[in-house]
Parts: sequence; structure tokens; C-alpha cells
Amino acid sequence: MKTTRIAYSQRLNVGKYRALAEQARRLGRVRSEVWRRYGSVAGAGLTDRQVRDQWLAEGTHRRFEVLANAWKETVRDAMADITASRESAKAVVRRAVGRHTADPAARRRLLGLLKTNKWSGDAYLARQMRKHWRRGQNHTHNQIVVRADKHHTHVDGNGLLWLAVPGLVRRQLVRIPLNTTVAPRGTLRLILRADRVEVHYQIDAATMKTSQRPCGGATIGVDKGYTEVLTDSDGNHHGARLGRLLTTESDRTKERNRRRAKLRSIANNAARRGDQAKADRISQNNLGSVKRDRQAARHRAQVRTEIFTAVHRVVDKATVVVAEDLTKTFAGRKPLGRDTNRRLAAWTKGVTAEALASVSERRGSALVHVNAAYTSQVCHRCGCLGRRAGDRLHCTVCGVVWQADVNAAINVLQRHGDPDITLRTPHNLVKQIVQTRANRHRSRLPLPDFSPALLSEERIIRKSHPDQV
Repeated sequence: MKTTRIAYSQRLNVGKYRALAEQARRLGRVRSEVWRRYGSVAGAGLTDRQVRDQWLAEGTHRRFEVLANAWKETVRDAMADITASRESAKAVVRRAVGRHTADPAARRRLLGLLKTNKWSGDAYLARQMRKHWRRGQNHTHNQIVVRADKHHTHVDGNGLLWLAVPGLVRRQLVRIPLNTTVAPRGTLRLILRADRVEVHYQIDAATMKTSQRPCGGATIGVDKGYTEVLTDSDGNHHGARLGRLLTTESDRTKERNRRRAKLRSIANNAARRGDQAKADRISQNNLGSVKRDRQAARHRAQVRTEIFTAVHRVVDKATVVVAEDLTKTFAGRKPLGRDTNRRLAAWTKGVTAEALASVSERRGSALVHVNAAYTSQVCHRCGCLGRRAGDRLHCTVCGVVWQADVNAAINVLQRHGDPDITLRTPHNLVKQIVQTRANRHRSRLPLPDFSPALLSEERIIRKSHPDQV
């Protein structure tokens, strides 16, 4: 398993940055040409080697005025992006094929054509691929891909690490000072942002210190949240700073954008009055993006650190982690305010899912996804649908008030191995199953609110888990 690391340039010479920016601009034209010619049906089944041979035969590569290795690596990278886009469309078409025909032989034939990129000869598959695979466009003009054998590093007398990469002229390298002592290896991706070069490279995840930590031995269910990263079925909360980080950044961004909009309005009014000098001063001194982008990158790094740390703490306890599958969205019935919607828009469910998959794989624990429908609305003890109010779940049958995230984590754990509710069970069928089970449970309890056994169980739970009730 590979993981990406980023090194940054420091105190980079302006002339070097401009030379790299010009090279990235020309390579952006290469990407645009690849997407224009091969980003649709015409590129199906072609490899980057075939594209490169075709360009060499046609002389297309001479138009870009870059070194051979630079444009060839860019073609390879762009063709990989096109392939990823096509495979994403195929995943949607496979589900459509399953709905289209119930004949196993016909389904195997269609899926075989789809897998071997021969779908253009079938009318149904061609129509579906045209519907779901749209021609993309290139908007990347700030990246340079450097092959592993075309760069090297050295350390000067002051202990500063320098990275040498090819420029626009043969045998003239551009040397970049880095802010790290770890030399980047393998294929590099240089991304130019705000007068700074980001050096992206991959390392073997097995060499990381965190990958050497053993996992626990329990089976733990986890619920993903906003105020904290994860809540496990034992009642422990992990990553409690997440909600504060997201809320603070969202509110700060709202206020900053309000002030910037006001300044932009002043600049536009000055330009309309003919005072272009004032408009230019405001744009140059008050509406820049360098500081804003770096603050956003720092915030994203803090959020990722909080999330990955929380996931590591869960894996310290668990050999099997049971989590919700949140790839499907469930529309809420209760309308929320603008501030709440804005803050929830920054909720990084994708980063949490990425961390769970990455950390579990690196440390040898198993990640199991279960159906997320109604896990946050069902009482884990009696199975009845309760009333959710903030971070509390009120069960109208048991009469118990549960901590909502702990209750959801226990429900997630109970979904593991459920014979009736699988990962792909529709949410409306899940609700029917939940209600049927709840009815059976109530039929076995003549006086559920005053049952001595129920009250005794409730007292035990209150004593053993006071934070859940």
C-alpha cells in the first residue's frame, strides 16, 4: 500500500519559479490535447504508449516545445485520468445492466463487453456509456510530472536539501530548496501554487511508524459524527476537537468572505467611476489569495490529523471495525438553518472513510461496512424507532434516554452479520424489518413500562454506563 507525502519549497528564487510555471503551462496544453482527442469514445482501449507512438509519428509533440520525458509522462498521467473517468462511468453502467436484464447469459455478455472495452459495438451499452461518460476538459496548468530517474537530491553545507529537476532546456536542471531533510523518491508530481512548489511523492505505507503498531483484539462498532470523529460501541468518543475545528473555520470563513465581498464592491464602484488606481490597490493589497489558500491548507491538515489520530485510537482496540456505509445520501425531513447547513457542508465524511480504510489496511485490522439506514433512530435495546433530539435519543417504549452516538454505534455493531439487513438492502425495506422486529419484541412484553426485569436491566445500564443515559 502506498501513501502520499508532500514536501514544500522554501525561499525559492523568483526566476526559477517562473521557469517552472512556464513549463507547467506548456504541459497543460499537452493535457488539454490528450483530453480533446482521447477523452471520449475515440480513446477507448488506447494505452498511453499507443498515444505516444502516434504523436511521434505525426510530429504532434513538436508543438509543445518541452523535453521528451516531460510530455511523455504528462500523456501517461492524462491517460490514467481518462481511464479513471471511464471506469467510474462503467460502475454506473454495470448497475444499469443489472436492472436492464434478468437473463444471466445476457448479463454476462454485456458485462464482458464492458470489461474488454468492446461496448461501442452494442447499441445498449454504447447508449449507456454516452449517457454516463461525458467528455472531460483539462483545467490543470500548474503540474509537472517528473520520472523517477530524472531527478536527484543533494544536501549543501548548511544542511539544506535541494531537489534538481529537468527544466525547458536539455541538461539544464532547476534546483529547488526544500523544507525537509527526507529526500523525495520515485515519480514526483510538482504542483505550483502561490509562488511555492509542492513536491508530491509516494512511499510504502509499511515503512511508516504508525503501520508498525499492532491492532487490538475486539470487534468495535463506530458511528461517524460532526462534533467528534468517531464514537465506538463501548461509549468512548474519539477526536472530540473535530466539531470545534470545523465550526470555527466555517464561521471565520463566512466573516472573511463578507469583508472581501464588501471590498470587492468598493473596488468595482471605484472602477466604474474611473478611479482605476484605487480599484487596483484594493485588488492587490486586500483581495489576494495567497494567505487565504495557505490558511485553508493549514486547516485541512489539522482536520486530517485529528481524524487519523482518532481512527488510530479505535484500531488500537479493535481487530474488526464495523462502520456505516455512507456512500448513499439520505435526505433529512427537518429543514435546517443556513448556519447549520454551512457548517455541515464542511463535515469531512470522505476523509473519515479514507482514514478508516487506510489505517485498517496498514495495521492489519478488518474494516466491515454495514447498512446505515435508521442506525441513529432505533433504540438498540428494544429495536423501536425513537425520537432524536440533539445528541439524545428518546425511546418511547423503553422510556430510556440514550446518548445518540453511542446508541448508533451499538446499532452499527449489531448490523454486523445481520441475516436480514445487508449492505444493499433499500432503506424502506430496512424500516419494514425494524418495525416488524419491534412489534414482535413488544408482543413479548405485557407491561413494558413497568416490567421488573426491564427496570432492573435499566438500573444496571445506568450504573455501568452513566455517560450513555
